[in-house]
Amino acid sequence: MNRETLLLTAPEVEPTPEAIPGFEGLDDLTIGGGVDLTTINQPSLWDYIVSNPDRIISAAIAQVQLVVVVMAVVTITAVLTGLLIWSKPNLVEAVTGFWSVVFTIPSLAMFIFFIQPFGLGWKPAVIALVLYGQLPVVRNTVVGLRSVEPAIMESASAMGMKPLKVIRSIQFPLAWPVIIVGIRVSCMLIFGISAIAAYVGGPGLGDLLFSGLAQLGSFNAMNQTLVGAIGITILALIFDGMFVFIRRFTTPRGLRV
Repeated sequence: MNRETLLLTAPEVEPTPEAIPGFEGLDDLTIGGGVDLTTINQPSLWDYIVSNPDRIISAAIAQVQLVVVVMAVVTITAVLTGLLIWSKPNLVEAVTGFWSVVFTIPSLAMFIFFIQPFGLGWKPAVIALVLYGQLPVVRNTVVGLRSVEPAIMESASAMGMKPLKVIRSIQFPLAWPVIIVGIRVSCMLIFGISAIAAYVGGPGLGDLLFSGLAQLGSFNAMNQTLVGAIGITILALIFDGMFVFIRRFTTPRGLRV
């Protein structure tokens, strides 16, 4: 009997999972397509978190550091800007108009713009985020300072208080509840945009989020993406709660609402 005859008379054998090394016992495996092998034995989200605590904690710490640095710079520069321009309507319009234009620039384009002069990493991320965070704080600083009754400041001046002391001791404390709302809004904005900083090598949970999206369909990619997204959300909520607490306990009792 020749080889051709043997091939023609040999019985057809349907491949089974047991016939494939390493896949014994997988009864739902379909040979030749139908089941995505990457979905087999995927660990749960909790399993991923337990298995990668160092990476997740490191990314979360970097995220907090990035936001704290950015918000420190934003708060100092934007509040000082508001203090300098609040009494000059034309200057207020020009400055807020400029920051409004900056605010409309797509975030990814802004990050990429700073790659050429500053390279990848912290610098382009911090600079871009600082620019995005200016508008809410500048605007609320101006609104808060203007909301103080002129009669109060006139009375203080009549008592011999110098203009700087009036601002420091009376006007700024009265404007503070409005100013800190602007800082709070800016912080939430920074948390949202900071995830995109991963595209320029920026630190934080955005790296987990976007690297997971880039590998979506592969082992643990979805869990990695979810950890990044959920982590940013949780940290943003924690910071938001902190601002509520700070506002309450730094606002004079008579101004609390």
